[in-house]
Amino acid sequence: MTANRIVVSEMGTMAYPDPSKNLIVKAITFLNHTVPDFTDNGASNFIKYGNEYFATSETNYIRKIDPVTLETLDKVDYMKYLPVNLATSHPHYDKEGNAYNIGTSIAEKGKTKYILFKVPAVSEKDKGKKVPALKNVETVCTVPSRTLLTPSYYHSFGMTDNYFIFIEQPFKLDILKMATAYMRGVNWASCLKFCPEENTLIHLIDRKTGKEVETKYFTGAMVVYHHVNAFEEDGNVVFDVIAYDDNKLYDMFYLKKKTEASVYSKSSYRRFVLPIQPDKSIAIGENLVNLKYTTASAVKEKEGKLMCQAEVLNEDFELPRMNYDFNGKRHRFVYGSCVEESTMAVKIGKFDTETKEMVYWSEDNCFLSEPVFIPRPNGESEDDGVVLISAIKSSPDQSSFILILDGRTFKELARAYVNAELQMDMHGFFIPRES
Repeated sequence: MTANRIVVSEMGTMAYPDPSKNLIVKAITFLNHTVPDFTDNGASNFIKYGNEYFATSETNYIRKIDPVTLETLDKVDYMKYLPVNLATSHPHYDKEGNAYNIGTSIAEKGKTKYILFKVPAVSEKDKGKKVPALKNVETVCTVPSRTLLTPSYYHSFGMTDNYFIFIEQPFKLDILKMATAYMRGVNWASCLKFCPEENTLIHLIDRKTGKEVETKYFTGAMVVYHHVNAFEEDGNVVFDVIAYDDNKLYDMFYLKKKTEASVYSKSSYRRFVLPIQPDKSIAIGENLVNLKYTTASAVKEKEGKLMCQAEVLNEDFELPRMNYDFNGKRHRFVYGSCVEESTMAVKIGKFDTETKEMVYWSEDNCFLSEPVFIPRPNGESEDDGVVLISAIKSSPDQSSFILILDGRTFKELARAYVNAELQMDMHGFFIPRES
């Protein structure tokens, strides 16, 4: 506001130089922006590292917050602890309280790679001390990018008891475009490109050794933002994702698209199966998946590569959430936003992966946030708990509210009207009160 111009680059808007400065100052400013310095606007999600909570986007900056007051605290730079320019906003957690995440290291020492890292739970010796959560970060493994200057974009990854699943998709960051974005006056989103002629490479990484399994897995070109879950069964890794056939989803968030009659980018809930140690004697062209409850396939090609085809379980479903106690285990129920025609959900659903049935909740004149499932302590079933949703009324003279649904029946249990302006959010994080 003071500068009367955009001074911080975001995904959809690029900062631009002060027009009052002379050409030399402008030239220096342009040069300083050839190595991108990304936003610290943690508008995507909340994450927990150790006993600390952070607001995060997908850049190297995260913002520590007070979980009780939501006060903004320290600005933290991943780069001070490990060389990642970008990191996902969807880490995973194990039962011991360790967090796992993945980030991209751009052209570091002439190499672009993906770094899977672990942020350990608070150790006994550090309890009660003000030790930065990332101080003890550990690199689990590194995966080289297929290309130096066009690494894959990704928003999440999968984890089972023994494996990580990382999808290197042909939806890419163009580093050269990013280096010149400030000079050209274009935003970061314009530096993403989709290459439909390329396959998607699926990396299966052993959590204990930090090495990829020997088998190479591929599927057709697709774009994935959200993993649902992954689990192991009968020598296979099964993983579920929400996938798209192209990258048009980003365009749907531009304001001009909200008023245009345009074709919506459809999502599909896809299930993949990866045979971990396939029988090498099986002939080329044979399907190696033998699970009875899915039509997903993994067909052997030359050099032992497996071309994987997913089973489509559902469509027009996004922002999937489940009972995280079942993360890494075979799950049945998934909660999410129903997005048949718009990115603004007016209906949310509970999907049964076994019966393929969907139960809905909606109310007139309501935009609904991503549902967040909270399991009941010592619950009797996977869906024993409650679902939390922010409901934004489309009429300014009506109060928005927090909605609580029964996780089993999907019926309303309660609502709490809020005497404040609620905003549509992308992700939510439930922080239980400490006992």
